[in-house]
Amino acid sequence: MNPVKGIRATGAWVVDFIFGLGAFARLLGLVLLRSGAALRRPGLVSQQVHFIGNYSLIIIAVSGLFVGFVLGLQGYYTLNRYGSEEALGLLVALSLVRELGPVVTALLFAGRAGTSLTAEIGLMKAGEQLAAMEVMAVDPVRRVLVPRFWGGVIAMPILAAVFSMVGIIGGWVVGVLLIGIDPGAFWSQMQSGVDVFKDVANGVFKSLIFGIAVTLIALYEGWNARPTPEGVAKATTRTVVSGALVVLGLDFLLTALMFSN
Repeated sequence: MNPVKGIRATGAWVVDFIFGLGAFARLLGLVLLRSGAALRRPGLVSQQVHFIGNYSLIIIAVSGLFVGFVLGLQGYYTLNRYGSEEALGLLVALSLVRELGPVVTALLFAGRAGTSLTAEIGLMKAGEQLAAMEVMAVDPVRRVLVPRFWGGVIAMPILAAVFSMVGIIGGWVVGVLLIGIDPGAFWSQMQSGVDVFKDVANGVFKSLIFGIAVTLIALYEGWNARPTPEGVAKATTRTVVSGALVVLGLDFLLTALMFSN
């Protein structure tokens, strides 16, 4: 490969990345600036919370149940080597509340609700509905983007809590009902080992950050999608890929900050 072409391609990629980052930050600023007026109509936000949560609730609950099953089995096999089977409840709860609940929920959210938001806004752009709003003096950012943004931010912690609760039930089913661990030890170890502020609150904060990131990525891709079927399809794919990578990267940073001590 010609070195000049390689340098040119690298420079073009850096310029495009910086341009995209600036456009992303500008969209975030617009959404936050328009939020005051839009939140005075809470019906729009509650409608989006129901819409987004309803799209994702079943898959998140089922996934949480099977993740709990797997955690129960793998945790029992690991703890059995050291004679600590009674700590299975603590292992399952900490794994779900700290990591798997927020992270897996965000990944599923990006693949289900995030793609739906991107496709919806991209099709509105392709059908010139956004342009029609501007002609009628209706701000599309305030009317379309802001309610969906806050709907995703509110729905994400709720879905993560559902995932963790169902996962704990799945671990209890495997550990207590199938394997035969003492139920009192299962729950007492969990209650004594899980801290409300250090574990639960940090998990909720993680899910809130993931909700902001994934929802904003979905809105950004839909807002900037080319108004063609191919452009909307590519924007939907970018939502899943970018959302997953951002969630995993943020999870590493947040975990390092929260649990480093």
